[in-house]
Amino acid sequence: MTEPSTDPATPPRRRILAIAVLGLGVAVAAGAIYGFTSFRRNADAPACTAALARARTLAPLAKGEVAAVVPAEEARSLKNLEFIDGTGAKRTLADWKGRTVLLNVWATWCVPCREEMPALDALERQLGGPKFEVVAVNADTRNPDKPKKWLDEVGIEGLAFYADPSGQALRSLNVFGLPSTWLVDGDGCVVASLAGPAAWSSPDGIAMVKAAMGE
Repeated sequence: MTEPSTDPATPPRRRILAIAVLGLGVAVAAGAIYGFTSFRRNADAPACTAALARARTLAPLAKGEVAAVVPAEEARSLKNLEFIDGTGAKRTLADWKGRTVLLNVWATWCVPCREEMPALDALERQLGGPKFEVVAVNADTRNPDKPKKWLDEVGIEGLAFYADPSGQALRSLNVFGLPSTWLVDGDGCVVASLAGPAAWSSPDGIAMVKAAMGE
């Protein structure tokens, strides 16, 4: 009978399988922190073709602190994206018609999200108004009071509270990791996106948002 190999350079099949599963787990965990998004066309996409022209003007501004921002290459509408506001009322991005939106999806368990939040707050304080709003949607699915408490504790006062406790918005967006951010025009059309955090209140971030606003 041939004995099993004891050569350490040739691990048994079970060990190989364990290593493969461990590697996959590490990859999934990494994706859960620094998000990846998959874009799918939707019924309202044809109305967003004009947004692609605006997206092309953002390409030269994807540098420095916002170098990872990706201008939209396919028409996509988010105007029907559903979430709730701080009172529990249902909202969609159609409610922001005529205003540019920086849509950010975050969670309290996401360390990069928490680190990014002061920059989002500062961006809203600087540019927020009739033409623009940072819409930061919390994705915690347990303990709805936890994100509000955390925002109060760290002094985030410029952002209105929005949430997706059901996970419906995450599913609609095909979000596989957080934070994830989209620049959306006044018609609810995507002009750019980012998987991961950014210093949105930096000069680079301000320039990118102003360009999205047409300024």
